[in-house]
Amino acid sequence: MTPRRVLLACEVAFVVLVLAGVALVNVPAALVLGGLAGVLACERALADRRAAGARRGGDAAGGERQ
Repeated sequence: MTPRRVLLACEVAFVVLVLAGVALVNVPAALVLGGLAGVLACERALADRRAAGARRGGDAAGGERQ
């Protein structure tokens, strides 16, 4: 496994453990935090994709064509 995948696996495990701990106290709060974490994960993945497109010279960075 690459170091990036190991870091991602550790990050996912940490978030799951935090959500499980919150769920032991308050289930609705855990659901809200889980939704927020999901939105942040999607935004992060999209930002990585846009940055990769900008480095390759594609139009994935969101800029206008001239």
